Amino acid sequence: MIELDAKSNHILDAALPVFVRHGFRKASMADIARAAKISRASLYLSFGSKEELFRAGSTRAHASTLRNVEAALEGKGDIFSRIENAIAAFHRGLIAPFAASPDAVELFEVNMALAKDITLAARATLVERLAQALADAQAARVIALDRLNSEPVDIANVIVAAMDGIKHAPGDGAKLEAGMQLFMRLLRAAIS
Repeated sequence: MIELDAKSNHILDAALPVFVRHGFRKASMADIARAAKISRASLYLSFGSKEELFRAGSTRAHASTLRNVEAALEGKGDIFSRIENAIAAFHRGLIAPFAASPDAVELFEVNMALAKDITLAARATLVERLAQALADAQAARVIALDRLNSEPVDIANVIVAAMDGIKHAPGDGAKLEAGMQLFMRLLRAAIS
């Protein structure tokens, strides 16, 4: 990831609430400049278009979130707690900021249109990190994947798929969190 200067980071910080409040299509560069307390000309010196700005925000959010996921997986607690913390970090970093928006579906769609490569790379990294944590737990004989006839990467892919499905289920953030907690209880029962 390219390091952003302080001004670019300030603009991205100001842009997020604008996108959440107005959605991508209705948000304007003038709205973002106003929120950042800079001129439109100054905004355009940092980001040539709303699409470029959104993509930069997506890049920054995914990189930051993956660092938090990594920290959660390396943290304290059993494998299930660490995975749950990693999924919660992923949710807080990439889903929660937009979930409360009335334009959440549009924002997720725009992200896939403008930053699909970034999103898919982050998802692949998440699967890889979860698979490694599961493989380490299996090697330490903390979990047993044999009876499921599954490899750690299979379970990691199911975790991410469940997270995606739960994310798109109707409801608010509390229902998302409850759904993920239920899924983690099921996982714990299946492979403990």
